[in-house]
Amino acid sequence: MAQKLNITNIPARRPFGRRRKVDPFSGDNAQTIDYKDVKLLQRYISEKGKIVPSRITAVNLKNQRKLAQAIKRARMLALLPFEVK
Repeated sequence: MAQKLNITNIPARRPFGRRRKVDPFSGDNAQTIDYKDVKLLQRYISEKGKIVPSRITAVNLKNQRKLAQAIKRARMLALLPFEVK
């Protein structure tokens, strides 16, 4: 037979929400932002060669500015391309 629907029979649901991403450049074992570290900088550049925004990468404002400056420096020194074709 069917059970009677009661509040005690319904399992508790967790509220839907996304977990806040952690800034990869802050903390104890954080990486340093360096314009010569091309492999690190390429993770923060899109396929078209644009700098990926901080809302996607979860980099805080202070480190996003440093990251953008490092990418621009690396572009000027021809370590990174300005655009990808």
